[in-house]
Amino acid sequence: MRAHKLLAVAMSLALVTAACGDDDDTSTDDDSASGEGGAGEAVTIEGGDGMNSILLPKCTGIAVFDQANEGAQEAAEELGADDPEFLGPSTCEDPTGQIDTMTNAATQGVDAVMISNNAGEQIQSGVDAATDADVAVVSWDSPIPSGEGESLFVAQVDFDETGVVMADMALEIMGEDGGQFAVLSASPDAANQNAWIEALETALEDEKYASLELVDTVYGNDDADESYNQALALVDSHPDIELIMAPTTVGIAAAGKAMTDEGLCEQVKVSGLGLPDEMREYTESGCAPQFALWSFVDLGYLTYYATYGIATGQMEAAEGQTFTAGRMGEYTMERDPTRDAGLRVVMGPFTVYTEENIG
Repeated sequence: MRAHKLLAVAMSLALVTAACGDDDDTSTDDDSASGEGGAGEAVTIEGGDGMNSILLPKCTGIAVFDQANEGAQEAAEELGADDPEFLGPSTCEDPTGQIDTMTNAATQGVDAVMISNNAGEQIQSGVDAATDADVAVVSWDSPIPSGEGESLFVAQVDFDETGVVMADMALEIMGEDGGQFAVLSASPDAANQNAWIEALETALEDEKYASLELVDTVYGNDDADESYNQALALVDSHPDIELIMAPTTVGIAAAGKAMTDEGLCEQVKVSGLGLPDEMREYTESGCAPQFALWSFVDLGYLTYYATYGIATGQMEAAEGQTFTAGRMGEYTMERDPTRDAGLRVVMGPFTVYTEENIG
């Protein structure tokens, strides 16, 4: 595996040298035979190489992360590679477990770490240690804020679009007259949650949403009990709120249960990002009239394919690099507009669930 990576680096340097000598010569017969693709050259990721990898969720014991692991295992089986080690902290409240896992990967012969970052900027020291040891770092669900040391971010959807979708759902639920609503998020350091909330705040600046007033943002640390209590605390602190928007599958289900248990669903509705199986009861009762999500199985599948392609030297992590990831089809790496540095691919799309399609 290490030799394969060194070969890929050497061949990339050779391509650069050739390009400098002759602008018209952008490929060689050897390049085509190797199957390795430079930026802009489409690559079909193929199996045959091993990859010792870790799939690092924000924490274990959460359904969406289990689903991402299912997708990664599916991809590994297709490629004839070993399943990733599904390794993460037992709780999302303390991000040090993620930092330790990332740092330790540098000394454990790991080829790649796929991380949903819950440690914010604190993860950078672990990322630096991993990349210094030639470990490929690919983020999914939640990126490395700086983008440094990260080969690629596999984004579930466009983060700006997430804010608009949440604003649209809030307006649809609360009606043209609008009113007050609050956000129940995961952890304060979760990069994706913070980006979605910022995108929501930006969307609310549009005149279309002038009747909506975001009054508070609280954090349940992706813990069901804590999120439940935070939802009830929001109602106590803001007696006029009409909606709790939770961009976290744990938080939205906890808020739905809290409003249902306390008989508050007529007063306060729930929306955000949730799993259909967990939200069916609250959607059918009218407590959570609509919510949105994407497939975490597909997200794990795409992440493994992209990571495998990078770690085995089949493609570069470079702007314009196009690749085919099994059943998911073709993707092209692009600059991430939500960060100063970093590349991304956007999986998409959103599905908005209502009583009509919750089944």
